[in-house]
Amino acid sequence: MNKKTIRDVDFKNKRVLVRVDFNVPLKDGKVSDDTRIRASLPTIKYLLDGGGRVLLCSHFGRPKGGPDPKYSLGPAAVRLAELLGQPVPLVPDCVGVAAENASAELLPGQVVLLENVRFHPGEEKNDPAFAQRLAVLADLYVNDAFGSAHRAHASTEGVAKHLPAVAGFLMEKEIQYLGQAVSDPGHPYVALLGGAKISDKIGVIENLLAKADRVLVGGGMANTFLKAQGVGVGDSLVEDASLDLARSLMGRAGHKLLLPVDAVLGDKFEAGAQAKTIDVKSGVPAGWRILDIGPKTVAMFGEALQGAALVVWNGPMGVFEFPAFAAGTRAVARLVAECGATTIIGGGESVAAVEQAGLAEKMSHISTGGGASLEMLEGKVLPGLAALQDR
Repeated sequence: MNKKTIRDVDFKNKRVLVRVDFNVPLKDGKVSDDTRIRASLPTIKYLLDGGGRVLLCSHFGRPKGGPDPKYSLGPAAVRLAELLGQPVPLVPDCVGVAAENASAELLPGQVVLLENVRFHPGEEKNDPAFAQRLAVLADLYVNDAFGSAHRAHASTEGVAKHLPAVAGFLMEKEIQYLGQAVSDPGHPYVALLGGAKISDKIGVIENLLAKADRVLVGGGMANTFLKAQGVGVGDSLVEDASLDLARSLMGRAGHKLLLPVDAVLGDKFEAGAQAKTIDVKSGVPAGWRILDIGPKTVAMFGEALQGAALVVWNGPMGVFEFPAFAAGTRAVARLVAECGATTIIGGGESVAAVEQAGLAEKMSHISTGGGASLEMLEGKVLPGLAALQDR
């Protein structure tokens, strides 16, 4: 982590534009999961307590290039005010007269939230003129939105060309943990990969096969590997276009790659499906599909995790949103939590699985960025990170 953080700069009395990730789920007009808002609190409080004048900006959803009340950050402002215990006014635009007036009127220790940056087409186009309009609001730029750091947008990358730009505490923590996994992992290093598709994670699998000592594969992507080995997979989800790729990866991986030896099948893809467990080598009967890893696979993965120094997990082991097919993912979550290694949970559904199992507190690091954490594990340079000042 050779990037400057908010600890390295003087922000007292200064206007600080902070890019946060408040792209949070809503239910009945209220924030239904405030994990990302809570994750930004250490940075926001540090800046406010140190006398900064704080302007927060974020995207929310995918509005069609113009203002849309459905995608307003209003509910996020309400929840942040509750968590901070102080007012968080929502400014009706992120640039222009309203935003400039709000910036000019801010006092040290005060915070406002600017309206959704994606209400302007210039955000996703990384339009230099739009980035400049954001930059005039502040004296300093802080990126604390790791979940958006893989996108070269105006509020994540463009604005950093016009202001001194440093990392917030959440960004710093993400870089420390994921950076360690990429550049200086402890060994034995075990990677757990799940989710539906190999094609979504080719770069990650290739990078992990080069660096990790074991790569354990479950979820839908395991079906494609199994079919590539000649196993009958019935009606299971398979990427036929990736079978040659799977064979190539297995050829290179050798003993490093562990695939399921048993599976829990369902007779249809729904919560109320009939379930039965089979050994994989016997093949999946017609009309059935693999929806979870079985108990023998859980035990095998548990052995592979013993003595690990670093574990990175991305993607569930099965269709864990259906209770009958959640046992494998939950068991793996427990194994990871109890293995004694540094544990990094890489975004998206794996985070949901860990939280459902009540094990979040037992993990070393839970990443807030699904796509960003995958790209970092792939070894890619994240534009939002590269734009920040070096120490």
